[in-house]
Amino acid sequence: MKDQLPIRLRQPQVLLAPGVYDALTALVAEQAGFEALYLSGASIAYTRLGRSDVGLTTFSEVQDTLARITERVTVPVIVDADTGFGNAINVQRTVRGFERAGAAMLQLEDQAFPKRCGHLDGKTVVSSAEMCGKLRAALDARHSQATLILARTDALAIEGLEAALDRAEAYLECGVDALFIEALRSPQQMDIACKRFAHRIPLLANMVEGGKTPVQSAQLLGERGFRIVIFPGGTARAVAHTLQAYYRSLYTHQTTVPMQPSMLDFDQLNALIGTPELLALGQRYAASPETAPD
Repeated sequence: MKDQLPIRLRQPQVLLAPGVYDALTALVAEQAGFEALYLSGASIAYTRLGRSDVGLTTFSEVQDTLARITERVTVPVIVDADTGFGNAINVQRTVRGFERAGAAMLQLEDQAFPKRCGHLDGKTVVSSAEMCGKLRAALDARHSQATLILARTDALAIEGLEAALDRAEAYLECGVDALFIEALRSPQQMDIACKRFAHRIPLLANMVEGGKTPVQSAQLLGERGFRIVIFPGGTARAVAHTLQAYYRSLYTHQTTVPMQPSMLDFDQLNALIGTPELLALGQRYAASPETAPD
């Protein structure tokens, strides 16, 4: 559960957390053996809204998704809380709500509204002082010290690497539990960030297929000094690619037969989601003939 994450981050091995966006993707990822999951705000926008990651998702949509995931899986969930959905007071509501919904770690970023995906152009950021106020509000709002706060800066694209590092330094001084310098452009920039921070606090590396940061393996990133690696939108991109093929085939052939080798059948899907176990549990509470009402 969520208390596992602080313990896990004290271990030397890098933590790979795949992106998920609903209870099914979370369940499949847990079954694959991952120790933690990353609830991607971008992927919620993609899948729930069919829209881009440009600040359209709301606190309640993310909280609802998070609660459904943590009810279904036991591994810790890192949740993308965007900007906290407003000012410092909104941040406190977000932290309390997401903590109640089972978040192990909340990611808060310093973008200004309207925020957008960290690998899109045209971002803006709030002042470092404003972000520090929001981070202090987040730290004060959490009920448990085991609920971790991850501070993300998007300043590199607007103010340059040194300014982004200085912001990360200020956020570290606020007392956050982990840092995320978004959209590092090269292995050299990664090494600069790790040299400055990796010995002091867990650093997160964000791998976006086709994004600004060169995609590397979790093992290599761990060797550089990162402690957490996420592939946040890869799940949605893989599913979208599969769905394109599925719907093209169904439209062309008017049947799913050509796609069946690439699909789970009825029984396989039910096995994956635990239908036999659920039905057996229901039977335990079924009324016996002696106690059934007339």
